[in-house]
Amino acid sequence: MSTESLNRTSVVIETPRVNVDVLKQRLAVQKKKDKLKRTIIFSTVCLSLGALTLLAN
Repeated sequence: MSTESLNRTSVVIETPRVNVDVLKQRLAVQKKKDKLKRTIIFSTVCLSLGALTLLAN
């Protein structure tokens, strides 16, 4: 048995730490962006319908 195989198996791989606060902040930012997109789309649709209604009269 070679020493390389023993050295390779003895190496402990550390798992990276996860910062929950950073993940929560990213999620909050993403939700805020999604809400803004929905608001812009809804406003655009309402304005378009209003403009079409005025043009139809």
